[in-house]
Amino acid sequence: MPRAISGKVHRKRSKKILKDTKGFIGARSTIYRTAKDARRRALQNSYADRRRKKRDFRALWIIRIAAASRLCGMSYSKFVAGLKASSIEINRKMLAELAVRDMNTFKKIVEKVREKAA
Repeated sequence: MPRAISGKVHRKRSKKILKDTKGFIGARSTIYRTAKDARRRALQNSYADRRRKKRDFRALWIIRIAAASRLCGMSYSKFVAGLKASSIEINRKMLAELAVRDMNTFKKIVEKVREKAA
């Protein structure tokens, strides 16, 4: 197949890639060959980061719950084990929201867990 240097298809493809790389620094946004590589890497990273985001948020929730449960005088591992034992089914996202926004409710949950553990 002959190499397309100028023409509708080639120009349209080039414009599409340069549009995607708008805002990139330096030649990565202006030179077609460099922009093509930058766009490929950006798409790879965005795909991987959509998966990594789930891990990062779960880690953040665990850190927030651990900090709040320590303020209430209980370690994170004992708190989670107590939740399971007292059959309180609240996911980590909601527990982290309670810890940040409504500490009184979180303290009540900790007290329930402490009653069941004792």
